[in-house]
Amino acid sequence: MIAKRYEPFWKTTPMAQMTTQEWESLCDGCGKCCLQKLADDETDEVYYTNLSCHQLDIGACRCKVYDKRLEKVEGCLSLTPEDVSKFDWLPDTCGYRVLHETGDLPNWHPLVVGSDREMKRQGLNVSHYAVNENTVDEEDWQEHIIKWVHGMPEPYDPS
Repeated sequence: MIAKRYEPFWKTTPMAQMTTQEWESLCDGCGKCCLQKLADDETDEVYYTNLSCHQLDIGACRCKVYDKRLEKVEGCLSLTPEDVSKFDWLPDTCGYRVLHETGDLPNWHPLVVGSDREMKRQGLNVSHYAVNENTVDEEDWQEHIIKWVHGMPEPYDPS
């Protein structure tokens, strides 16, 4: 008898039809969406910094007030299936963005691997470089702009 092969939900269920639990599990826990971003007023280009929201537990890469984050953190966003086409501002390693753009999750994603071990091994979360936003004066945030290289930040060089 041949065993029936089941495809994982992210390959068979459109993002807009996922349950809340399925949707939430697509988050890889990298913490990158919790980094402060700066926008150029003239070009609308978005620049990431290594400065995390004050509610991010940097070591665990988890929001300390996740269930109430929209009330407690001004400007915090809720990622929803309805907005998936607007996720181009997310890092190119984001599970939501990768699934939307490719139809599959990356091979290091915790849902694929069964843990966040491979993700951490590749340095794809912010735990080793993020700095709490409250430790830097807002007028100095531009000194903390980074660029992504396969999820790893490098200092930004505007030239």
